[in-house]
Amino acid sequence: MKRFDLFQSLRLKDRVTMPVVIGLSCFLTFGMFAQPTIADGHKGFELTILHTNDFHARFRPISKYDNNCSAESNAEGKCFGGTARLISAIKEARGRHENTILLDGGDQFQGTLFYNLYKGKVAAGMMNALEYDGMAVGNHEFDDGPETLRDFMEAVDFPVLMANAHISLEPALRDILQKSTIVEKGGEKIGLIGVVTEDVKDLSSPGDNIIFTDAINAVQSEVRVLKAKGVNKIILLSHSSYAIDKEIAANTDGVDVIVGGHDNALLSNTNKRAVGPYPTVVNDVQIIQAYAYGKYLGELNLVFDDAGNVISAEGEPILIDSSVEEDPQIVTRLDILEKPINKLKETQVGNVSVSLNGDRAVCRVQECDMGNMIADAMRDAVIDKGYTIALANSGGIRASLDAGDVTLGEVMTILPFQNTLSTFKVTGKQLLTAIENGVSEVEDVAGRFPQVSGMRFTFDASKPANGGRVTSIEIDEDGSWMPLDLNKTYGMVSNNFIRGGGDGYKVFRSASDIYDFGPDLAEVVADYIGANPGYSGYTDGRIKQK
Repeated sequence: MKRFDLFQSLRLKDRVTMPVVIGLSCFLTFGMFAQPTIADGHKGFELTILHTNDFHARFRPISKYDNNCSAESNAEGKCFGGTARLISAIKEARGRHENTILLDGGDQFQGTLFYNLYKGKVAAGMMNALEYDGMAVGNHEFDDGPETLRDFMEAVDFPVLMANAHISLEPALRDILQKSTIVEKGGEKIGLIGVVTEDVKDLSSPGDNIIFTDAINAVQSEVRVLKAKGVNKIILLSHSSYAIDKEIAANTDGVDVIVGGHDNALLSNTNKRAVGPYPTVVNDVQIIQAYAYGKYLGELNLVFDDAGNVISAEGEPILIDSSVEEDPQIVTRLDILEKPINKLKETQVGNVSVSLNGDRAVCRVQECDMGNMIADAMRDAVIDKGYTIALANSGGIRASLDAGDVTLGEVMTILPFQNTLSTFKVTGKQLLTAIENGVSEVEDVAGRFPQVSGMRFTFDASKPANGGRVTSIEIDEDGSWMPLDLNKTYGMVSNNFIRGGGDGYKVFRSASDIYDFGPDLAEVVADYIGANPGYSGYTDGRIKQK
């Protein structure tokens, strides 16, 4: 389409006082362990960890749906986050504390048109402006291969870390990517270690030269390295999920704090939507995470004794709302960077009559109206060629959609990964295996959960994963629902990420008649919205759970 040809032709040319809510100490609120005292009035070493995670190129403020927020809504105080607010919050926090360290739990890449156009260049510039001290590699840092990650690492002024991988065969990273590092704050050495989720190959595109390894063993190994260098205060930057962070904490010794990411977990002592306390304490390790998209700035205030033991830990994520002023220099810089993509963002592709829900908490566990629209759009684009079943991974859905006019920028925020439409053929047996994979991690709200069109299925999550959870599958054959025939061949459409085995769909690697180079999925959905004026989202029972 011409609008995407235009997009692809673009190239890079180029203090505030705020209210801070500090939650009760985890020690007092949750009674996890008693707080010791230090004799002789010695205060110990005080360190404040400021942290973000899963920022996903949300340099501009976001709406309550984590989507683009208009300038009008921002002026009305309805928006959250954005780098211009985040830098003000960080400056204010640094002014309140003697020793601060700013860390990121990974996934700065991917999510808005800023990344689509500039890749990691804007992230590097903004993170340098915020003066980060360290960052974990997230799975999305590999979305455009190791070379793009290297470009980012060469541009930033801080270490980017990943310990749980062998990279000696990857020329783009072997001489630059570190497992751990040491920074100094207030005359004290602070050890930093980085780990990434072990299923990176299923989630991104790291290539074949990197071998990802067990995080627990990798962390313990780097703790020994740091201890040997005289470091007794160690922070793990972990892009692994809240659940895995608790496992790492329980099965390692020597880590003091885990700054987490990957599953967008909000930890808090005051927010009813929090999945756990801030910090969560496991095996004396303080685990923290601050949702995603720059909506919060995590702030953990620590006191260490002379032996490097945490004797006090308290804090609370700070909501970056309209009470935080935007830094005018950052706003001006973003205005300049945004000029080449404004035409794309503002192009109206159609309209919808109701809002569509793309919330991960919904679409990754059940049928959702956003998933139905995307899957229906994919099927509609190729059904005349004999591909009648569509499957979209819910992990590719990154935002919801308000009712009203829809712009190309909104569609590309919902579907930011530039995946292409992929058509192929599978047997009924392969399709059954694929759907079993799709529901195999529904308890973990995993992105592999399938949104479908041209088929319907029922599953029972009480049964073993990949062991009979799918209790029925029916295929739409010329308007009639027919039971899945394990020996029959079916034409399917998905995206190139899934067809290539992403999100655990390895069975599709053995498909036949493969063509992975169709149009951008966002283009397909934009065309579908345009062809259906006033589109009204719906669910129709195509996915049922017993």
